[in-house]
Amino acid sequence: MIATHPKSLADRIEDLLPQTQCTKCGYPACRPYAEAIASGDANYNQCPPGGVEGVARLAALLGKPVIALNPDNGVERPRPLAVIDENVCIGCTLCMQACPVDAIVGAAKQMHTIIPALCTGCDLCVPPCPVDCIAMIPVTGEKTGWDAWSQQEADAARERHDRRLARLEREREAAEARAAARQAARPGQAASDEAQASVASADASAEATESAEAAEAAEAAEAAEAAEAKKRAIIQAALERARKKKEELAKAGTGPRNTESVSADVQAQIDAAEERRRRLGLTDEPRAANPQNDSTDL
Repeated sequence: MIATHPKSLADRIEDLLPQTQCTKCGYPACRPYAEAIASGDANYNQCPPGGVEGVARLAALLGKPVIALNPDNGVERPRPLAVIDENVCIGCTLCMQACPVDAIVGAAKQMHTIIPALCTGCDLCVPPCPVDCIAMIPVTGEKTGWDAWSQQEADAARERHDRRLARLEREREAAEARAAARQAARPGQAASDEAQASVASADASAEATESAEAAEAAEAAEAAEAAEAKKRAIIQAALERARKKKEELAKAGTGPRNTESVSADVQAQIDAAEERRRRLGLTDEPRAANPQNDSTDL
């Protein structure tokens, strides 16, 4: 007889969430939010994508009354789809890193694109974009919440999110393994160098070897510095082209499409991304907060 384990409360709560992984609930993904509800650390009305029906589903499971969606977490709305302006995209890959369900494809320094069938409308790709080339376009008409989203779509989004987390964990473990291997190789390399030095018949030979190694290291450092400078120059040139494109759009009466109704939290993410770019030398001045972005509608 095969033993089966009943689902935990957190499992059943997670099954009722839309799996957009948008973080609007205040947690990094749907699963942590489900665990927070189960433990009593979060309320069951903090999921805007689930909307009123989502609150009702959770209330029925928990045996609690149906309450209004918490406006601090956002509002119920038609499901949006992320769209990238290919004429402005510089291929920085920041949106790909932010997407929780791997719905963005592209390569460094190449135009990125959204896979519409995979996009959950989470908005997370918008703040990191340094050139404001991503717009969130409503695609479900008047339908909002679960009327604009299906259980099949939710299950598929959860599967993609879980696969992404597993891939990131594998990449982290591989990076740690490589770092450990390099660290372990250093004592052996040092011992080998010492043995070779002891076998050397003359100090002059050893000094010549050290000089050659120093010259090689200096040459490698110079090459790395040149490559980094070239990379920054390419990115800076791309950003300049994007700025000119935006200026042309502004003169034509068309400004960036994703700078309205941005919450304070999202603006903070944008400012943080700009600060990182400033530290990397990709911009001359830190980006000032946009006073029009103080709305909490997003």
